Amino acid sequence: MINKINYLDPVLDELQKQWPNNKTVDIVCHGHSVPAGYFATPYVNTLEAYPHLLHRLLKQRFPFAVINVIVTALGGENSEQGVKRFDSEALNHNPSVITIDYGLNDRNIGLEKAKSSWKSMIEKSLKKNVKVILVTPSWDKSYFEQNEYWESLAAHANQIRSLAKQYEVGLADAFSRFSEYVKKQEDLVDLLSHVNHPSSIGHGLIANEIARFFAAR
Repeated sequence: MINKINYLDPVLDELQKQWPNNKTVDIVCHGHSVPAGYFATPYVNTLEAYPHLLHRLLKQRFPFAVINVIVTALGGENSEQGVKRFDSEALNHNPSVITIDYGLNDRNIGLEKAKSSWKSMIEKSLKKNVKVILVTPSWDKSYFEQNEYWESLAAHANQIRSLAKQYEVGLADAFSRFSEYVKKQEDLVDLLSHVNHPSSIGHGLIANEIARFFAAR
């Protein structure tokens, strides 16, 4: 498994530089409604969604850096749809880092189609020397029912972990962070703003999980 402390070393080197030696560092957050900022649909709370929270964390850690966090996510989209616009809407920004988050919606297309789509996005990114962080899914109300839909979510989380290991890219394990919170607090309600969208607290857990790769120096 990738060492969170070292994986983004070239990016962290850039984030440390001060004017006039620095340059803009772009981070793309690709995926579905969660990174897009949907809370209780159709309400979009951009400033409490994890891409924006991540941006704030990074600016606290790297005060001299010029950072853009670019959201290329679309509500309702799965990875099979997202890969079709990956080149034209995500990689076209020439990011230093890209996060991919489709686990919640990929239940609707199944593991094999999702795997193919994720592999394509990972390989396209690596070909351009873009650092990749895969995001396992946040939880939804299927947890309360413990049904096949919940089991499918866990299966997609496991597949994403396997892909991160196979390609030696970053893994932000939101699924595990939600599990840890629920075991400690014994309540998932605090983490949900809707049947399938995180609350501000849930988004904060995801942002912090991604931010582990951006260790302050």
